[in-house]
Amino acid sequence: MPKSWFLRIGLVTGLLFLYLPILLLVILSFNANRSVAVWSGFSFHWYRELFNDQQLLSAAWLSVQVAFVSATFAVVLGTLAGLMLARFGAFRGRALFSGMVSAPLVMPEVILGLSLLLLFVSLEQLTGWPEGRGMLTIILSHITFTMAFVTVVVQSRLVSMDASLEEAAMDLGARPAKVFFVITLPIIAPAIVSGWLLAFTLSLDDLVITSFVSGPGSTTLPQVVFSSVRLGLSPKINALATIVVAIVAVGIIIAGIYNARQERMRQLDEKMAAQG
Repeated sequence: MPKSWFLRIGLVTGLLFLYLPILLLVILSFNANRSVAVWSGFSFHWYRELFNDQQLLSAAWLSVQVAFVSATFAVVLGTLAGLMLARFGAFRGRALFSGMVSAPLVMPEVILGLSLLLLFVSLEQLTGWPEGRGMLTIILSHITFTMAFVTVVVQSRLVSMDASLEEAAMDLGARPAKVFFVITLPIIAPAIVSGWLLAFTLSLDDLVITSFVSGPGSTTLPQVVFSSVRLGLSPKINALATIVVAIVAVGIIIAGIYNARQERMRQLDEKMAAQG
């Protein structure tokens, strides 16, 4: 019994530590006063100020565009890499390939950002592409490090997947491509969705790498927020953060419902296959 109470207290403490600051941020976004120490009443004033701040809105829109494109390409490349590591066995160069895919997971962002900057500068001097630093270089950089996270998620799902389903489909005459799109892809779809959401979040949140590879006219939301914190935090940032929290919460709920549905379908398919 004491052990149970200790675990419950630890769980509650951890949840409060994580979510209480977010709750305070949401509450203060409706504060009429600029100071976070004085509550002057409920107001939507800072939300109106936010929607009138074109710099902040432009940075937010750029971050969303970069995150969406980066996450989409990272999912495609990460799924192919995860499939290769999980299904192709001990091929020549596997250790090198696995190490290169996993390197962004353990490499400090400062080193990764600096190396990408040097790469883009060298390419521009040799080939003229990419021309300067901007949205394209940010997207390429974000694909580089988010792909590693997608690979880990998809590979772990493929490893735990029952390979007999694919073997049975091929025994019945299905080609490998059809097996992948009809059998494998629907089963690993929850992992792909999770990987996309993870890549989107990491890209949207990145500051260090983006600071190295961005240029004039390509300022992302984390850069604007960081600059505004250094000069004095505006309550408009609280309003923006509240909107982001609301969007993320809705996305998590939708993803949870989708994953639960896919898992039920997978279990039903496996049960029918076992009975057949």
